[in-house]
Amino acid sequence: MEYLWWGLVFFTGAAVGSFLNVCICRMPAGGSIVYPPSHCPACRHILNFRNLIPVFSYVFLKGRCRYCGCKISSQYPLVELITGLLFVMSAAKYGVTLSTLRAILLISVVIPAAAIDLKYKIIPDKINLAGVVLGIPLIFESKEVFFSSAIGFFAGGGLLFLIAVASRGGMGGGDIKLAAVIGLLLGWKQLLLALFLAFLVGSAAGLTMTIFKVVRLKEPVPFGPYLALGALAAAMEGDRIIKWYIGLLTM
Repeated sequence: MEYLWWGLVFFTGAAVGSFLNVCICRMPAGGSIVYPPSHCPACRHILNFRNLIPVFSYVFLKGRCRYCGCKISSQYPLVELITGLLFVMSAAKYGVTLSTLRAILLISVVIPAAAIDLKYKIIPDKINLAGVVLGIPLIFESKEVFFSSAIGFFAGGGLLFLIAVASRGGMGGGDIKLAAVIGLLLGWKQLLLALFLAFLVGSAAGLTMTIFKVVRLKEPVPFGPYLALGALAAAMEGDRIIKWYIGLLTM
């Protein structure tokens, strides 16, 4: 029975990941995420249920469209798989609580934000707005959660806004809004950890890409993926990371 439960959690996450793929593909062009129904981008054939089973349809079809044989992007099963696994990790960590719902919403916001930012160097306002609208009802769990989330919301947006002003545009508006959403869903303590990890990994990655001439010096690099990584790490292992860091300081 336990395996059935975790299988259901994973499949729910993978199904959400399938919807996130729609957002990733359509939002940058301003398209509707509802109409037209899911279809092959090459032959435009409408896909039925057996072609849309998360992860499994890709495997069964060997990564090709059933109707035209065109290769299907590996993005689709990858996003579905990652989302499903993160849903399982959230449920395992927080149980049946509002904290799980906040973690699930965080996952559903940062994955498409990171993917779109990586590809198009933008983070659609609709993603951040959805995170705020759906996240606000979840912070009324207690006074502690409410105030931590409220502080996190303003701190996340405020800190990155100050960085954007100080760097004269070195931080995009989408990043500022995404940081605010992360603060709303994580609370101010884990927000600070998320930002620290994002800047740490982002700086290391940027330096490495510059050294190997993947990007030019001072060329803008999407920060959304690093915010997403920092937020997910803080959500899943934040308490352990903070305790480890405090332990180092008190040695």
